[in-house]
Amino acid sequence: MKVTVAICTHNRAQDLGEAIQSGLDQPFGDGELEVIVIDNKSTDNTAQLVSAMQKTAGARLRYIMEPKLGLSVARNRAIKEARGEYILFLDDDAVASPQWARQIADIFESDPLIGCVGGKIDPIWQGEEPQWIPEEHRGVYTILDFSQHVTEMKPPNIPYGANVAFRKSVFKEMQPFREDLGRVGTNLLSSEESELIARLRQKYKVYYSPYASVQHKIAKERATKKWFLRRIFWQGVGDAVRAQDRSVLKIAKHSIRLLQALVTALLSIYNLRKLTRQLVNISYRNGSIVGILRYTNRG
Repeated sequence: MKVTVAICTHNRAQDLGEAIQSGLDQPFGDGELEVIVIDNKSTDNTAQLVSAMQKTAGARLRYIMEPKLGLSVARNRAIKEARGEYILFLDDDAVASPQWARQIADIFESDPLIGCVGGKIDPIWQGEEPQWIPEEHRGVYTILDFSQHVTEMKPPNIPYGANVAFRKSVFKEMQPFREDLGRVGTNLLSSEESELIARLRQKYKVYYSPYASVQHKIAKERATKKWFLRRIFWQGVGDAVRAQDRSVLKIAKHSIRLLQALVTALLSIYNLRKLTRQLVNISYRNGSIVGILRYTNRG
């Protein structure tokens, strides 16, 4: 089998059907593509939805229950269960373009040293798009438009998890996603993708294609400053856990920069754009300190 489209889901049945159908609609022949749904302990009607779709999709659509909660756990289960040469991860609230899987497979087949491929991610704002989001932080909303051409992604650039694919054989020689990173339930812990791709780059190349695009839904509740700063906080936690730097010096560094950001925020109270950037710094540094303390079992 050539391609496995893997959709990891937790309580998002309202969007899941569209994601599954976009995977099933990819132009591959019989036996060349499968869609697997990893149900990560959902309590909604996810199982019933997939069962209903299996009546028409047949063996091309598989349902797997993963009872241990965690996005990295679900992704690792997908890697284990995948039958395809290439594993294409698609978010449960994303919709793949018609040639998405073919574009990714073609890149993998152009060079055996390409271990990871990502694609363009266009937002579908389900409310009004906020104008206050700093341009450098639009990636928080999983928006990616890296290049107008197929190209290698050099560090520190990486694909995003809503639209990322791996050559399955790479996992014969390296560990998959770290399960102490990545979302668990309602927390927004991240950094699992960047950590994995950093290890993968020691031997393999990472590519990007603007033609392997998906549309990603952004719910109204995410278009608030509260959610945005919460996401930045968890980015700080994730980066700290990933780095595993337990030193007092690192805590002191984040604490000093947190205080600097607090002072600058107070001086920027009437400049909304500048204030927002300082609130980002405060949230990130706070998360970094929490991540270090959590990892070292202090406090």
